[in-house]
Amino acid sequence: MHKYQDRVMNTTNIKSTVSPGKEPPKMPGALPLLGHMLAFGKNPFDYMMKLRNTLGEIGEFRMFHQKMVLMTGPEANEAFFRAADAQLDQSQAYKIMTPIFGKGVVFDAPPHKKDQQLKMLMPVLRDKPMRGYAQVIVQEVEQMIDNWGDTGEIDLLEFMKELTIYTSSHCLLGDEFRYELNEEFAKIYHDLEKGVNPLAFVFPYLPLPVFRRRDKARVRLQELVTGIIARRAQKSEKSEDAFQLLIEARYDDGSHLSAHEITGMLIGTIFAGHHTTAGTAAWTLLELARQTEYMEQVLNELDQHFGVDGEVTFQSLREIPVLENVIKEVLRLHPPLIFLIRKVMQDFQFKGYTVKSGKYVCASPRVSHRIADIFPEPERFDPDRYSEDRQEDAPPFSWIAFGGGKHKCSGNAFAMLQLKAIFSILLRRYTFELIDAKDLYQDDFTQMVVQPLSPCRVRYIRRTDIKVATAESMVNDAQECVHTGPYFQIKIDREICQGHATCMTEAPELFHVDEAGNVTVLQEIPALDLLTKARQAEKYCPTKAIKIELK
Repeated sequence: MHKYQDRVMNTTNIKSTVSPGKEPPKMPGALPLLGHMLAFGKNPFDYMMKLRNTLGEIGEFRMFHQKMVLMTGPEANEAFFRAADAQLDQSQAYKIMTPIFGKGVVFDAPPHKKDQQLKMLMPVLRDKPMRGYAQVIVQEVEQMIDNWGDTGEIDLLEFMKELTIYTSSHCLLGDEFRYELNEEFAKIYHDLEKGVNPLAFVFPYLPLPVFRRRDKARVRLQELVTGIIARRAQKSEKSEDAFQLLIEARYDDGSHLSAHEITGMLIGTIFAGHHTTAGTAAWTLLELARQTEYMEQVLNELDQHFGVDGEVTFQSLREIPVLENVIKEVLRLHPPLIFLIRKVMQDFQFKGYTVKSGKYVCASPRVSHRIADIFPEPERFDPDRYSEDRQEDAPPFSWIAFGGGKHKCSGNAFAMLQLKAIFSILLRRYTFELIDAKDLYQDDFTQMVVQPLSPCRVRYIRRTDIKVATAESMVNDAQECVHTGPYFQIKIDREICQGHATCMTEAPELFHVDEAGNVTVLQEIPALDLLTKARQAEKYCPTKAIKIELK
């Protein structure tokens, strides 16, 4: 069993007897005006690892005039993610997105308005609509590789960027963006994406060409959105995508969203569904090509589960744990967002240290994922970490690729579905080889969202050795253990529940989720014959907000 308490005790070299109110230790070597910006900008990950190794689980550095405090490790992550918005404000830290999303949208909106805007998007990420996305993604993959032939070469990152923008826009935005505005939308999105530049954290409106293109793209996208809203208003048949949800959405006072607000929220939807997934998809294939033993395991699993032409469904994608563990290990080693930021609005305490208001605090998935006491041999690619026997990600807030707490990425379930659906087709059609030396495939830290360096060349080869799945292998053999005790109890961490309603789909006898995303447990002492369903709800909750306790 995982000894969380024992391991956490070793995650820091800071002495436990710290005077209350003491400021976090500071990294030496700050330059006048620039602070530590040059060292950080050269390789943010190396710099943050150096900070942790030098100062422990909490330490301060400076980016230009901004004072930043890095917190790493499970306990620090939990303090970071569970802090109230009034104390650690996410919106203030992400003003970088205001020119892209728009004034008054999401991070630039007042807290009560931001919460309403985010809730408006939740229905398309809930369990019921998610069940239809697998077929859409499969269709897109098949179209993308239809003319590949028996063998060839591609830039893997560019291929995944194109594929994931198609899958995300088709699932979430609807047919207009996928088919009518295909090329123009891709260019607009590219210019918006490039606007997420490290300089924008401090100087978001510098008159740089990259920011001018960003602003021009935002204006053009709003023009296109306005036109689509007008055309949809003339149709009697309504779509069921995120776009239509936002057109029909209302604030608590009954007012509609403006075209400006809809545009910003659509951008946010695609950023959540595409911005980070392309790099993860590319790294998944790169790591499998580098680690051939795991490639073989994944191919065997897919062949046994799907055969040559087995149908890819929402349920079947749940039953491929080897591929899922590979993706989790890719996200541990190559998290797209290497640090997350909050602004300190009220003095923040952690283990005797006080971070003064006005400073910024950061959590780093990439650094926390390389703590040897939590993940032994942290640089080693080892998907078996997540097996039932090892469960190295079991300590709360240790594996934080999607963040944590109430601000955990609401699209995390869609991202995993998208990745598994892509590979359930791609790896049954082709196998992949690296063209260049293994060591040349590295992360690109010059980008805000970390992806493999370009060019990222691979060779694909059509498979001819697919095994036919047997009837027995098509049955999910992962049986839930049977508890013989008197009863079980359901606990919900309401601070991190986001109202995905997966629990209600898995166990409608036990859970009800209303339109506002509020969860009600229907049975205080559930019958034992519902234990399997309860565990399914616990297992598939995207935010891990459910805990089943045997009594």
